[in-house]
Amino acid sequence: MSFSKTDLQILKWGLGALTLSIALAVGLISWSEDYLAQSLKNREAAQRQLTEARAQLLSVQSDQENMSAYALEYNALLEQKVIGSEQRLDWMEGLEKLRQQGKVLDFKYTISPQQSYTPKPPLDAGNFQLSRSIMTLQIDLLHEEQLLHFFSNLNNQINGWFMLDGCSISRTGAANELAPLKAECTGGWFTMKNKSAP
Repeated sequence: MSFSKTDLQILKWGLGALTLSIALAVGLISWSEDYLAQSLKNREAAQRQLTEARAQLLSVQSDQENMSAYALEYNALLEQKVIGSEQRLDWMEGLEKLRQQGKVLDFKYTISPQQSYTPKPPLDAGNFQLSRSIMTLQIDLLHEEQLLHFFSNLNNQINGWFMLDGCSISRTGAANELAPLKAECTGGWFTMKNKSAP
């Protein structure tokens, strides 16, 4: 089969349309592949956001369950002034009230500056910083039972959380003396402060 010039004139428009159609098809295929790749990236990003949102929701639900489970204990600690700043003045006033009640013959005490405290074994305190103010006491006693009543009254009458580390009792003299026993005791006042609080 042979083509003449007139045949080529007729085919020229058809070949041009075919070439244009092929170019358009290649362009559309390339554009659709780019669009598909971008759509997949957007889908992955949306799935990541959904996973993060679900994790945050679970965390909030867990926190809410913890808050409802521990609300009574938390409120009791707030009322006892364990959560918040150190209550040194309240402790000193409470100790003076104990002195006036005459549960022991006399006592002296020192409260050291507050320090960060890490219990052994370590405890996860969450968003709270546990601190302790060490207190040492020298107590004059008639008999050992006075010491038990003293610390019972201290825990019941003074707001705060005092934990006794230990006491040593020694005889100061004869049984007919005014204060035959002396107790040397150490312990600490604990406070918890929210790390996020100003």
